[in-house]
Amino acid sequence: MSRGMSKCRITNTAPAAREPGATTFGDYASSSRGSSEPNAMAPAIIEKIKDHPCFSREAHLYFARMHLAVAPACNIQCNYCNRKFDCANESRPGVASDRLTPDQALRRAMAVASEVPQLSVVGIAGPGDACYDWKKTKATLMAIAREIPDIKLCVSTNGLALPEHVDELVDMNVGHVTITINMVDPKIGTEIYPWIFHDGRRYNGIDASMILHERQMLGLEMLTERGILTKVNSVMIPGVNDEHLIEVNKWVKDRGAFMHNVMPLISEPSNGTLYGLNGQRCPAPLELNAIRDRLEGATKVMRHCRQCRADAVGLLGDDRAREFTMDQLQAEATYDSGKRHAFRQLVERERLGQASEASDATTAVAAARPNETLLIAVTTKGGDKINEHFGHAKELQIFSVSHKGIGLIGHRKIDPYCLGGWGEENILDSIIDALAGIDFLLCFQIGNSPRNKLARGGVRATAAYGDAYIEQAIDALYTEHFSRRSFGDAG
Repeated sequence: MSRGMSKCRITNTAPAAREPGATTFGDYASSSRGSSEPNAMAPAIIEKIKDHPCFSREAHLYFARMHLAVAPACNIQCNYCNRKFDCANESRPGVASDRLTPDQALRRAMAVASEVPQLSVVGIAGPGDACYDWKKTKATLMAIAREIPDIKLCVSTNGLALPEHVDELVDMNVGHVTITINMVDPKIGTEIYPWIFHDGRRYNGIDASMILHERQMLGLEMLTERGILTKVNSVMIPGVNDEHLIEVNKWVKDRGAFMHNVMPLISEPSNGTLYGLNGQRCPAPLELNAIRDRLEGATKVMRHCRQCRADAVGLLGDDRAREFTMDQLQAEATYDSGKRHAFRQLVERERLGQASEASDATTAVAAARPNETLLIAVTTKGGDKINEHFGHAKELQIFSVSHKGIGLIGHRKIDPYCLGGWGEENILDSIIDALAGIDFLLCFQIGNSPRNKLARGGVRATAAYGDAYIEQAIDALYTEHFSRRSFGDAG
């Protein structure tokens, strides 16, 4: 093969032998909390993910990430991607308001690390490809490792140029990598990728997809062999790769991926992508959840992804990037670790109590054993508590509860109902649409008018569990619902 593929070793059989300590999906047992951490997990793995909001559902309740937009160049074209700059109102991958130099990125990272106590991870996710725009990526990561040594480093990539840089990632102590893998059948790849640029040449059609597939599998195997935790992102595109994602999951599982994150296609016409312009539809929430359910089991499935911008800052679902634009930063960067260290001590104390309470809640739910599943929406600002006013919520976290346990199954974005102190009825109508299929809504506070209208729309809302831990509240609601077959709102 003359296209730079001679080094690839892709097979349909078992992956290459792994070094001691390397992990795969199959090394873990599923937790009764659904998307929480598995019960059987090596201490070294727990240590790696416990503060990483993208690799741990529990960690995203407490810890924040930061993406540095230093890598604008990309070596593939995706039909769902349009890399935009200065798009402050768009929240999706590939979008950033500023392109940073490595020096600017370091200044910004030091400022955020000093002021955002929840920050635990700094990553490079474009807005192009981190491994293709490698000089900028490497310079940025090396500087941050030197100046903020207690931060985790992360990289997201399409995988085409990944094999060339795996050893350097190891040397820089990058512990987490995300690869976007949408197909393992090059024929399906031709419907997703018009072209790639590899080894100084541009490839189209089936050749492009074959090269991309082989390089992605090689890169994943190399990361596994070196003990780097890898998350695989897949974009679910109805009618293109939705059913095919089952096969994608088998391939990445066999090659050592730690987690699989199936994300919904974003194809609004205003985004300017090919899919957006040709009317390719997005998956409905129930379709997305059905695919995730089919992958659940030996596979660790991510359900709390927010499809972040390339310049995102803060907790998932609470972007603070506008607070740290370059014109707001001091000319000389300094780093103060005090706030972050104090926050970590607080979180450890909080986790000790919450872990026990969540376990008790799950045990109680399992003991009830009614033959019915409830879907419950929650408004939260983090900390695993119901602590967000209904009118201020920008998203809803969706939990499933049954005799099998309590699990986060996804989230749905909404516009805040209260604007300037007044409720907007047209927004409330859209929130009711977003709550389709939901049985109960738990929030910190809610007014009588929106609560009554939600009830007419089939959703029972309550503030009775305001400021309670989510699992505890769901346990109490579930037990009351099935013991009395009635619902009294104390909120």
